[in-house]
Amino acid sequence: MSKKNKEKVAVAEEAPQAPNATQKNEKNELPEPSPLELLQDEMEKEKDRYLRLFAEFENYKRRTGKERLELFKTASQDVMVSLLPILDDFERALKEIEKSEEDTLFKGVELIHQKLKETLRQKGLEVVVTQAGDDFDSELHEAVTQIPAPSDDLKGKIVDVLEKGYQLGEKIIRYPKVVTGQ
Repeated sequence: MSKKNKEKVAVAEEAPQAPNATQKNEKNELPEPSPLELLQDEMEKEKDRYLRLFAEFENYKRRTGKERLELFKTASQDVMVSLLPILDDFERALKEIEKSEEDTLFKGVELIHQKLKETLRQKGLEVVVTQAGDDFDSELHEAVTQIPAPSDDLKGKIVDVLEKGYQLGEKIIRYPKVVTGQ
């Protein structure tokens, strides 16, 4: 026998023997759970899994409901945005027709303009109210240019409104274009 093999045999003889199944240590022995306890544990796990799944499903329903509601509110946004230049053109036309002396033409165009505005209002379109002299708010207004303020009280305020702003529901779809004083 070689020297290495002798060392392996010596080490193997000195190593403590692992207790076999018949030599159980009394301190480490735990009582086996009864079948009833096993079933109760399994039932608790399944109940917890069910409650988590139910809560996840409720959150999913709530989230998709909100998304659907938001989609319905802004579904017509593209159509509204494309109609805004037409609404602006109507207002410009009314200003020009008002200068002329044709009263019936003015009344006819004004009637069509009012009908269009009312239809859009019923669908949720509202004007963002902005007037000269209001404080400039970068969250609500789009500053096109700045000019020297005509008076000290108009510094940092809106001097002129170039184009009306509109909102659809709670969302602004076109910011009012304004001139601010510096």
